Amino acid sequence: MSDKKKKIIYAEDSDSLVKLMTYKLQNEGYDITVFTNGENVYETVIAEKPDLVILDLMMPIKDGLTILKEIKSNPETKSIPVIMLTTNAEEDTILKALESGANEYITKPFSTAVLLAKIKKILG
Repeated sequence: MSDKKKKIIYAEDSDSLVKLMTYKLQNEGYDITVFTNGENVYETVIAEKPDLVILDLMMPIKDGLTILKEIKSNPETKSIPVIMLTTNAEEDTILKALESGANEYITKPFSTAVLLAKIKKILG
């Protein structure tokens, strides 16, 4: 493994979850950029080419599914893995996200240990 930190973009509108996950991810050695709404997430993904994107489904300004579709429809960003992390457990929504290119779909509440294990598996 190289000395370069893996970069994660995390878009989530819950302040408490942002604080928890920022702490956990930084503690694991990841470089994390946080957005509390959907605005500018896609533009930052294009500019920074992160190693992973974690998206909440329901956010102000632009929802996670729209951002996922933007990421996966661009040849420059389509190979970036995306984890959807949301309270929406409806089968149709899960299938739509997976069909749109999400690598994982995790429903809240969730185990941070399981999420971290999935992140490690995706990032190698």
